[in-house]
Amino acid sequence: MNITQIKYVLEVAASSSIREAASKLFISQPALSSSIKDLEDELGILIFKRSNKGIALTDEGREFVSYAKKAVGQYEILEDRFISKDSDKERFSVSTQHYNFAIKAFTRVIKGSNPDKFIFSIRETKTREVLEDVGSLKSEVGIVSFSNSNERLIKRLFKDYQLKFTPLMKKDTYVYIWKNHELADRTEISIDELSDYPCVSFDQSDDSNVYLTEEALSDYDFNKMIKSDDRATTLELIAELDGYAIGCGMLSDDDAVLKGLISIKLKEEDPLTIGYITRKESVMSEYGKAYIEELLKYKEI
Repeated sequence: MNITQIKYVLEVAASSSIREAASKLFISQPALSSSIKDLEDELGILIFKRSNKGIALTDEGREFVSYAKKAVGQYEILEDRFISKDSDKERFSVSTQHYNFAIKAFTRVIKGSNPDKFIFSIRETKTREVLEDVGSLKSEVGIVSFSNSNERLIKRLFKDYQLKFTPLMKKDTYVYIWKNHELADRTEISIDELSDYPCVSFDQSDDSNVYLTEEALSDYDFNKMIKSDDRATTLELIAELDGYAIGCGMLSDDDAVLKGLISIKLKEEDPLTIGYITRKESVMSEYGKAYIEELLKYKEI
């Protein structure tokens, strides 16, 4: 077993077919199939079920993939830190759901430290990937939230990924609409009153469970739903289609991108608890410590 074979398995698991994975990996389909078959023979397990409908992970395959993601994550960290031509540069990484305060805290860390050479990164990404990034130490700190709808699942995942969660704030449920929407003058609104308009939600389609959504009311059956995985696209959809998004009401006055949005209190309550995660027993870098200090400036609970 080698790291290339493990990466092949992860690409196939994330793709809809061997053909698609082979195209992404720039190798032939027979070569990819042969490599995975050799790995299965070596391990003595069947990672993928093959049928005329395509491929799917077996139970053992799902378990293998969960460990493989961690192994590849650790390998990439080592490769980046010790083999890369940029190994002499300072590093710090954050993974986050879509919260502006997480970005502002990140920029203040850079302004406050500003080392001579550095590679810092911040990823706005899916809930599962935030957990995986911090669990594998790809990122030192992650920003996540949960509501009453998915609290039990998220806390179980904290335990599975060996993560420590520190709450920062608990926010009521709001809807975001564009400033020229016909309901923009409301001070409070219900989901039923919005039923004729599309709800725009961040796409968590790579996740196996709908309850990993970062918005409140994850179990509500919306009449009209649009999935988007890009912030600018989401804003465009809301503006052009009289759509709305569900959030915590935190709109920054100095963020030009969000200036067209307004927030309205939602009658249905499903408060979001927002906080940061770190890997248990991990040693924080000076940048990680500085970032947490910045985050704690937002602490309300």
